[in-house]
Amino acid sequence: MKNRNRQIEITSYIGIFGNLILALMKIAAGTLSGSLAVVSDGVDSTTDIVTSLIILFTAKIISQPPDREHPYGHHRAEAIATKILSFVIFFVGAQLALSTISRIIENQAHPVPSLLAIYATLISIAGKLFLTFYHFAIGKRIESSMLIANGKNMQNDIIISIGVLIGLLFTNILKISLIDSITAFIVSLWIMKTAFEIFLETSNELMDGIEDPSVYNKIFNAVCSVDGAFNPHRTRVRKLANMYIIDLDVEVRGSLTVAQAHEIAKKIELVIKERLENVYDIMVHVEPLGNIEKQEKYGLSRND
Repeated sequence: MKNRNRQIEITSYIGIFGNLILALMKIAAGTLSGSLAVVSDGVDSTTDIVTSLIILFTAKIISQPPDREHPYGHHRAEAIATKILSFVIFFVGAQLALSTISRIIENQAHPVPSLLAIYATLISIAGKLFLTFYHFAIGKRIESSMLIANGKNMQNDIIISIGVLIGLLFTNILKISLIDSITAFIVSLWIMKTAFEIFLETSNELMDGIEDPSVYNKIFNAVCSVDGAFNPHRTRVRKLANMYIIDLDVEVRGSLTVAQAHEIAKKIELVIKERLENVYDIMVHVEPLGNIEKQEKYGLSRND
């Protein structure tokens, strides 16, 4: 987990400095070339600096050990931060949509930007491609929803820059500035769609759900492979960042001593950890074989 937090911090620093360089370049090039679209693209890149700072701050939080107020640790802060990122991304998309609609309605004539704007946009696309693939690669390797969400955000920036590039090319070739505004509006809708998808993805973790139900079958198979363990039921799995927390009931022969039943429970924990990666904690409740409790709260068994 320490190495995972370190990877998040390093990726955040790379995102901050990379986006800072790209933002300054686009704002300067857009101002010198007379391209409002490139300046807007540069301002949008500054929001990526904010999102990377949020991720860096969150990495500091989740690296803290468990305490009296947070006995499970602070890893759920990652899902909350990803939620915040979805709002930031949606806000950027909405602002871009409003500004392009206003520009289309006003239908004001704009000067044709110089080639410097096109060169700056091409460099921006190359830089964003690197940052996007880097965030996706690290995010998937350490299963970080924050880094994957930020990778999607930077993927949107590539789409924005491509839209700006298309607008610049058509503006220079056809001398029709309206194409730039229409392209920007389509891009803004795509950004808001991505933000909404990220929002829904994080809701699953915050509601103690899991995306991969096959995890339960792995747990049931692991329990059944332990000699003396029967009927795994009332099994509940939730995620803490990229880790699993598992609670389950298991039946053993009623003639066993407490010590013998405890040994079976310990073997169950070991087998589950062998067959399932990223297990944070397991709680095994032992019951006598054939025990029935009608008031038990919901949980899954092999037959569900």
